Amino acid sequence: MTEYSSDLLRLLASRGYIHQVTDAEGLDALAAKQIVPGYIGFDPTAPSLHVGSLVQIMLLRRLQQAGHKPIVLMGGGTGKIGDPSFKDEARKMLTLDTIGSNIASIKTVFENFLTFGDGPSDAVMVDNADWLDKLEYIPFLRDIGRHFSINRMLSFDSVKLRLDREQSLSFLEFNYMILQGYDFLELSRRAGCRLQMGGSDQWGNIVNGIELSRRVDGTEVYGVTTPLITTADGGKMGKTMSGAVWLNPDQLPHYDYWQFWRNTDDRDVGRFLRLFTDLPLDEIARLEALEGAEINEAKKILANEATAMCRGRAAAEEAAETARKTFEEGAAGGALPTLAFKRKQIAEILVELGFVSSKKEAFRKMSERAVRLNGEPIANLVRDISFEDGPSEFTIHLTQTATISLGKKHHGLLTPQG
Repeated sequence: MTEYSSDLLRLLASRGYIHQVTDAEGLDALAAKQIVPGYIGFDPTAPSLHVGSLVQIMLLRRLQQAGHKPIVLMGGGTGKIGDPSFKDEARKMLTLDTIGSNIASIKTVFENFLTFGDGPSDAVMVDNADWLDKLEYIPFLRDIGRHFSINRMLSFDSVKLRLDREQSLSFLEFNYMILQGYDFLELSRRAGCRLQMGGSDQWGNIVNGIELSRRVDGTEVYGVTTPLITTADGGKMGKTMSGAVWLNPDQLPHYDYWQFWRNTDDRDVGRFLRLFTDLPLDEIARLEALEGAEINEAKKILANEATAMCRGRAAAEEAAETARKTFEEGAAGGALPTLAFKRKQIAEILVELGFVSSKKEAFRKMSERAVRLNGEPIANLVRDISFEDGPSEFTIHLTQTATISLGKKHHGLLTPQG
């Protein structure tokens, strides 16, 4: 591991955040002698960010922990276009109302990870619509566009991927990287920002901003990217069978968020503890060395710490207690995902609870006798569950709340609708 003199790069390196640095020596020297404002941009494409964005949020947290200033850049302007990086097709265009409502919703999660305020190292949140919406086309082309080489932009992997697949890349999307580079220039001028961070897929965009700042203002700025975070089985971080693992509680219940971390692959426990918790490194080394059934205790700690950071300690404790009751006592805890109805098809229940992604998959699980009601496998012929009429050959009649399970990891509550 490279030896750094600054607390910032030592912290990032020791916990596994560094993939590339544009000028490690220059950034290390700067961070060792002054507070460095650094930013990451987040486009408001949904009402919530998901776990796939969490490493970037944690990167801002580490920046602040090392005594520097995090800048959260909301893409109210760039969100009107959408980042084409490594996407198979163009993003759907969002209305201004949707973008505004998504930003308001996303903002709430950052308060759990960062300390905002007016102090030298307090975090701030800005919106690039504040300057991008005011740009005039001809002056922008003359003053900024002339510094970008089309030849070079076409060489970026994020662009080549789309072109090599003969998939359309619109002029609108092609402008995204110019606007992102301009964001860095504006933040350098407005907030003294000297660092942009992001995932490895943002390397080309970050380099564009660095070169633009140097050419236009003669300012030295820096970039850091994180490695692509995948699970041990090669899956994309934050994606599960039932969809994205959302950070906002109104998009995903506390218990489901906790359970996502509890289900971590044994091989990922140490890495995820370093990236997504504040536990000391020596304690993480002890936990990741556990073997056999003992590694489950490390997973519970990971789930507790990651959930407490994002949702609050009370939410983590409630989810952990629900898990204990469900798995250790065989009882139904109060924080399980709940579905209220009068009569419903079992396949629909499994889809709506997020246990499976389609009714076809639900029917397959049912044929495998993997679906249980109050701990008992549901017979093959049964198709419906009802709270309003008597039992039949194809329907289970319930009179009170029941637990439905799929395998060992998915549990929910079924209740009569009011």
